Amino acid sequence: MTAPSPETVVPALTQAVGQLLRRLRAEANPGGLSVSQSAALGRLDEAGGMTTADLARAESMTPQSMGAILTSLERDGLVERRRHPTDGRQILVSLTAQGLEARRTRSAAKQDWLAAAVGRLDAAEQQTLMAAAALIRDLGRRP
Repeated sequence: MTAPSPETVVPALTQAVGQLLRRLRAEANPGGLSVSQSAALGRLDEAGGMTTADLARAESMTPQSMGAILTSLERDGLVERRRHPTDGRQILVSLTAQGLEARRTRSAAKQDWLAAAVGRLDAAEQQTLMAAAALIRDLGRRP
């Protein structure tokens, strides 16, 4: 049996990973947050309070676009703005308790759905999936 060429593997892998990510987003998005809103919440959860400009840079978007996203998240009570503790000219945006709970709920929904889906696979398929996960992780780490 000959190995498939990279030209065959790449589109198949891209489509499969994309479809899985879209399904995970759909399963974890009962509140209807956009991808950009979810990304901003995730970044704030990981990094803590950030300025709008720093958050925009981290998400590769303009400060104006990030400002609009943050305004909608603030209106929904998921983020709050506060003065920087050492530089009163800057405003830090951080998750509220409600925003943190939304992140945890979304994460749990993803994990629950994926665990149930993997649980429906037989032992050989689960083993294959573990091997594929290791390969995908390693691809992501290579320069």
